[in-house]
Amino acid sequence: MTMKLGKLLKLYFLALLPAVLTLSSALQADHNWPSFRGADSRGVSKEKNLPSEWDTKKNVVWSIPIPGRSWSSPIVWGDKLFILSAVNEGKDHDPKKGLYYGGDRKDPLPFVHHWTVFCINTKTGKTIWEKKAKSSKPDEPIHIKNTYASETPVTDGERVYAYFGNVGVYAYDLNGEKIWEKAIEANPYRYGWGSAASPILVGDSLIIVNDNQKQSYLLALNKKTGDELWRKNREEGSNWATPYLWKNKLRSEIITPGTGRVRSYDLKGNLLWDYKGMSSITIATPYSVGDLLIVSSGYILDRHRPIYGIKPGAKGDISLKKGETKNDFIAWYQPLAAPYNPSTLTYGEYLYVLLDRGFMACYKAKTGEVVYSKKRLGRGMSFTSSPWAYDGKIFCLNEDGNTVVVQAGPEFKILANNDLEEMCMATPAVANGAVYVRSLTKLYKIAKN
Repeated sequence: MTMKLGKLLKLYFLALLPAVLTLSSALQADHNWPSFRGADSRGVSKEKNLPSEWDTKKNVVWSIPIPGRSWSSPIVWGDKLFILSAVNEGKDHDPKKGLYYGGDRKDPLPFVHHWTVFCINTKTGKTIWEKKAKSSKPDEPIHIKNTYASETPVTDGERVYAYFGNVGVYAYDLNGEKIWEKAIEANPYRYGWGSAASPILVGDSLIIVNDNQKQSYLLALNKKTGDELWRKNREEGSNWATPYLWKNKLRSEIITPGTGRVRSYDLKGNLLWDYKGMSSITIATPYSVGDLLIVSSGYILDRHRPIYGIKPGAKGDISLKKGETKNDFIAWYQPLAAPYNPSTLTYGEYLYVLLDRGFMACYKAKTGEVVYSKKRLGRGMSFTSSPWAYDGKIFCLNEDGNTVVVQAGPEFKILANNDLEEMCMATPAVANGAVYVRSLTKLYKIAKN
């Protein structure tokens, strides 16, 4: 009898295990922020009791200086925050706010840079460890607004992966021990602007998109060893969009926006479908909401700045024909709606567009129907970082360090302006009851005191 009871209990717990694992994954997704724009690339947090107002002192738990220059976003796992920087031995020009015109540079900066990974204790703001991945002079120039460490790292809770575009990839365990490294060949970018697209994790693979002026490619590395699993060359020029793992009801796909074409690959790098019809520079990160994939591309000088809603199951070329606004796999299309630098944000049933020059617009996420057209966030504002959302509010951080808080929903209303009084271009992280904001020289933990 005892043996039968033991077997029954064992079978019961085995049946219960998938639900426990699912719940554990959901809790991790809610309380960690493991990659650019969070676990699902949407920039939305379900956490409660997060702050909606702050300044350099109000609701600031701690602020610490971060040496060097970088627009890499912070990521969080448990009580550890990871952030990248390029610490140089010379004096660089001050970054220029506003439009990117006039900031091109033909030559690399002539002094040594130390590409560095920092691990910060989220409770205290103290540095747990700091590792120099590489020290050398850069091989390629960057725009005056860019940095040599603009990519956001990614973690799976066992290792943290730091990718520096024209330098290399470096994997550390959470205690700071280097597991592996892989050099990345330096390639020229359009107008010498430099790199910025962040890596993502897909199962046991680390996926990197490197779209440049010499030979663009999609690369998969073994996340445990750094060994190359596969590489697919791409007929693309320079782009800065982070790829996205789209787990839809039919399959998992790697989505890579591009100027020439948006492409979807299977997990072995085989092309599934593609379409043309983007603007001439693509930066925004795609994401999914429900059954729809949201893709945008909005270079400010182009007349075509589209947002697309894509349905799963596509195959081959799904480009819209002249005069079409939808087809079998493109559910909707807005030809002039997309922002340039920020990614769009879907929160609830609405899709919000933060435009670089200080406006917001709102659409229905399922249909692309206009809810409200451009509304001004403030005069003289420029936005590069992507918006985020929680607690019925949309947060928009401008380059002056002022976060404009907007009411979510069909009615546009500004609720607050939260000023950190220093240039900001990195997208914040939201985890464990706090918002982590990187400015030009500092890192802030903002939470309700």
